[in-house]
Amino acid sequence: MEAIINILPQLSQGLGVTISVLLASAFFAYLMAFVAGLCRLSSNKLLRGFTGFYVEVFRGTSLIVQLFWLYYAIPILFGIQLGSNWWAGVIAIALNYGAYMSEVVRSSILAVAKGQTEAATALNMSRFQRMRLVIFPQAVRMMLPEFGNYTIQILKGTSLVSLIGLTDILYYGDIIRSTNYQQAPLVYLLVLVFYFIIALPLIFATRKAESISKKGVAS
Repeated sequence: MEAIINILPQLSQGLGVTISVLLASAFFAYLMAFVAGLCRLSSNKLLRGFTGFYVEVFRGTSLIVQLFWLYYAIPILFGIQLGSNWWAGVIAIALNYGAYMSEVVRSSILAVAKGQTEAATALNMSRFQRMRLVIFPQAVRMMLPEFGNYTIQILKGTSLVSLIGLTDILYYGDIIRSTNYQQAPLVYLLVLVFYFIIALPLIFATRKAESISKKGVAS
């Protein structure tokens, strides 16, 4: 019990970094998902090709490698500084999960019944009006459960930022373990507990999103 009391305050020092990376990464991942997902449905071949390349590259390579590329390789090769290791972590996670979620956006829009589009066309709506008023609201409802699941995955992905020196929960856990190897099982158990507690609101939100999506989409 005494060991737990000593470890908890140290791990909690990384709580702010973990949550800030989670919130920022999720925000930019959602943004990238909608931009890339909509661009992949564009009639412009160049735009479709570019976003398709982005999606396949970030889905087909490791997040750790992407993180290292942004933090270590790009500044050396191109002289582009991302400002801090915090931004490197956020951008890497956002680009990675944004690529995955863009497929959710694209498939959800395509899943809306064609009859909806035909009805909107019959009402003399423009393409933009059809998307904004008819298709997109229904597609978003279908996206919610998957977006919730990916947000939980983003939380798990934030643990990788300790590899580039960000002082998150896992970073402090590693420090404690390095000074007292015998406490390693307890330290990492408490790290798991921290991540699970942070994930709980996301789990409940995902279940709520699933119930909303089950209310149906017009057919």
